[in-house]
Amino acid sequence: MSNPTPTLKRHNHRVHPCKDEKKEELLRFLLEKNNDKKIIVVTSTKTELSTEQKNVTIVSDEELTANKELTCNMMISYDLPPKASKYIDRISRTDTFALILVNPSEEKVIHPIERLIGRTIMQENVEGFSEVREEKVAQPTRKDSDPREDRKKEFLSRGEEKPKREFKEKKPYSKDDRADRGERKPWEKKERKENKFLGKDESGKAIFSGKSGDRNHRHDGTPKGKPTKLTGKKISIKSLKKEETE
Repeated sequence: MSNPTPTLKRHNHRVHPCKDEKKEELLRFLLEKNNDKKIIVVTSTKTELSTEQKNVTIVSDEELTANKELTCNMMISYDLPPKASKYIDRISRTDTFALILVNPSEEKVIHPIERLIGRTIMQENVEGFSEVREEKVAQPTRKDSDPREDRKKEFLSRGEEKPKREFKEKKPYSKDDRADRGERKPWEKKERKENKFLGKDESGKAIFSGKSGDRNHRHDGTPKGKPTKLTGKKISIKSLKKEETE
């Protein structure tokens, strides 16, 4: 089956919402309004609908499928078939217009048809047959709301302002402040105290105020001097050369 979508212009393919009890009345209104067109009215099952207009043919889906040569200028679907593919067979028989009469509670059955034809079907409310819908204002979801803005609005509604946080003025940090608190940076050298000789213990070993005293002083407490540098015997190279030449 060829795709019927190109033969139907979008503004000629419409849905008329209507309650079931007013469908027959709306159908008669549409037939009288379009009495200059060849019309097919199709239902999903056999129906007792009838009309005296010569330009109108009322059939079921089964009868429409059996009669391959039946075509029209306007296809009116009194109801919708259970399968979207059946509806595609209906609109393949019209060359200009396609109208759908559907109860507002059954509008969800149009979605599979729209997916199949690849576009939405326009909706037109016929005055006196469709209910005026009350538009609801969408409430913000939890995801859309901003908690900070909500708290701000709450403060403003109470006539209060959010208290501002006070910051104390910081004084410039100096080395003297660190010294007062006993702080020392890793790169600052520690003040070295003089290592004093305090005397000797009972065994005669010298005692010092610092830990480095033992390695910097002798056993008797006298400071260690610099070790004498050992040097070898100096030999004159010139004298050696003279001896070899002789």
